[in-house]
Amino acid sequence: MHDATPARAGDQPADTGRPRARLDVIDAVRAAALVAMASYHFTWDLGFLRLTPLNAALTPPGRVIAHLIAGSFLLLVGISLVLATRNGLRWRPYLMRLARIGAGAILITGMTYWVMRDGFIFFGILHCIAVSSVLALPLLLMPRRAGIVLSTLLSIGLILGSVTLRASLLDEPALAFLGLAHLPPQTNDWVPLFPWFGIVCAGIALGRLGLPAFLRSPLARWRAEGRLARAATFAGRHSLAFYLIHQPVLYGLVYAVVSVTGPHPRAGVAEFRTEFEGNCTRTGGAREACHVASKCIADVLRREGLWGSGRPYTLEERAKAQGFARQCYEAAEGTASPP
Repeated sequence: MHDATPARAGDQPADTGRPRARLDVIDAVRAAALVAMASYHFTWDLGFLRLTPLNAALTPPGRVIAHLIAGSFLLLVGISLVLATRNGLRWRPYLMRLARIGAGAILITGMTYWVMRDGFIFFGILHCIAVSSVLALPLLLMPRRAGIVLSTLLSIGLILGSVTLRASLLDEPALAFLGLAHLPPQTNDWVPLFPWFGIVCAGIALGRLGLPAFLRSPLARWRAEGRLARAATFAGRHSLAFYLIHQPVLYGLVYAVVSVTGPHPRAGVAEFRTEFEGNCTRTGGAREACHVASKCIADVLRREGLWGSGRPYTLEERAKAQGFARQCYEAAEGTASPP
C-alpha cells in the first residue's frame, strides 16, 4: 500500500532532473481507492449494526464492489513495487515497508480475534500484501522482458487456478491462505493468494511494461495543488495508517448513532425471510406457501416482541416462535387462520 522508498514528493528540488521517488498521481489514485474502501466499510457497518433494513455490503452487487476495491489496491501494490524498485532494490526501505505492513496485519489479526473470535481476520488484505511483496521479488529483479512475461503468465495462472485447482487435500484450515479450499473459511476479510496474488502480478506486468512511457507522460509530472489534491496525495502516502484507523472510527460513529436511535425497524427482515424460506422448502414445504409464511412469521415475531432482542430465545420463547411458524404456514396453505 506504500511505495518502498522512504522519500516523499518534494524532498528533491524539481529542477534536479532526477526521477521523483514518489509520484503524486499514484498517491491520488491510491487515495481514491481508500475512499471507495471506506465507503464500503461504512455500508457494512450500517448493515451490521442494523441501521439499514439490509446489509447492502453482503448482497451480490456489494460483494462484486468489494472485490473490485480489493483488486484496485492489489493492482496498485504491483505497480508501486515496480516504481519503488525502478532504480534497483534498496533493502532497508523495502524491509521497513514490509515490517510496517506485517505489523499492521498482526495487529488486525489480534484485534479481530479479541473482538470477534468466530470471524477473526487471519489472512486479509494486509496479510496478502505482505506475502505478495516477498513472492514478487524475483519478478522485480529479473530482466524487464522476462519479468513482464512471467508476471503475465503467473497472473493468468493464479486467477484461473483459483477456480480449477480446488482439491479436498487443500481443505485443511492451515492452507486457507492459498484460497483453494472447496468452502471459504469463516472470517470477515479473506484475501487468499489465489487469485489475489495474480492481481499483484498483473500490476507488476503492467508497471514494467508501461513504466518507461508513463514516466515521460504528463501524468508522471503532475503535482498536487489545492487543498483537495494535497489531502488526497497525503492520504495516499499514508494509506496504511488510514487503513488501520478508518474502520474503528467509522464503526464507533455508527455505534454511537444506533445507541441513540435504535436499529431500523425492518433491519434483518429480508435475510430472515430468505433463511426461513430456505429451511421451509428443505423440510418439504411448498415454495409459494413458504414465501407467504415467511412474511407472516416476520410480522408476528415483531408484533410479539420476539424480534431483534440480540439474545438467544429461552425455551418458552422458542416454543412460542415455532408455534407461530406452524400457524403461519397453515394459514398460507389455507387450512388455518393466521396468528
